[in-house]
Parts: sequence; C-alpha cells; structure tokens
Amino acid sequence: MKSKPVILATCTIQTPRGVFAAHYSAAGLVRLDFPCGVGAARRLSSQRLDAISRSVRRWHKQAGRAVARILQGRLPGELPPLDLATGTPFQRKVWAALRQIPAGQTESYGRLAAALGAPKAARAVGSACGANPVPLLIPCHRVVPAGGGLGGFSVGLHWKRRLLAIEGA
Repeated sequence: MKSKPVILATCTIQTPRGVFAAHYSAAGLVRLDFPCGVGAARRLSSQRLDAISRSVRRWHKQAGRAVARILQGRLPGELPPLDLATGTPFQRKVWAALRQIPAGQTESYGRLAAALGAPKAARAVGSACGANPVPLLIPCHRVVPAGGGLGGFSVGLHWKRRLLAIEGA
C-alpha cells in the first residue's frame, strides 16, 4: 500500500464562489478541496504564507491564479507541480488524459476508456475521476455518460453543472 504524502502546508484560496483549500507536500499540490458549507470557511485554518517555504508560496500563487482563471471561464495558465503519487498507474493515466480534454468540451467515460486502450474500463475511468485529488485543475467535470446526463462528480453535481456552464459546455 502506498504511503500518503506528508502535507507541509494547507493554504486557503479565496474566490467569489467560496474558499478553496490547497494542500501541499514537498513535491507539489496534493489536494484541492472545494468550498463547502457557509461556516466551513471560518473553521478552515490556513498557514501564514510567510511561515512556509518559498516553493510552496510560489506554488500557492500559481494555484490561486489557476483557480481564479478557471472560475472566470479562462484557461488556468501555469499550474503548480501536482503531487499525484497516491494515484494508481491507471488513475494517473486517466488524469493525464483528462487534462487533454479542451475547455468547453465533454468526453464520455467509455470513449475515454477506449482512447486509453481499455475499452471495457468505463467504470474504472469513472472511479479514477472520483479519486481525482485536484478536480478543478484536472478537469474530471468534463467527463459524462455516453447516454446523456451528468454522471457523478466528487464534490457534487451542482459544481459539475456550474463548471460546465462556466466553460460553455
């Protein structure tokens, strides 16, 4: 079993749509938590940026800019390094493929599985999307069922609808 990365810093990203929490290891951004609940922002503790390493401060600025740009319907620009070590090789392969789906477009779980050389792995693609630790920066919201509908989204269908609408999909 893989060991989880050691979180060195947790920093908040304030947006008009709520407060995101970015968690960093020595290798990069490990996880991005979406806003939840009205009081959650008050309970979320963020480390002072001057108390963490320069690299994490730089990564956090990149993450903050990327989140803001995506929520404005723009391309994210430069991303911080992503620490995806907790993913299986198949999950990391799916996550890489997700980053190739252009903004404003969607792909089906089955077509994505076929493109990865595993045409019978649509459910495994869905599971990899659900395990995506940075669902805004690795756009799993762009994957939908072939028969129509939205499918699932780890942070709620209201966010999936919102993100697809922002992108004009």
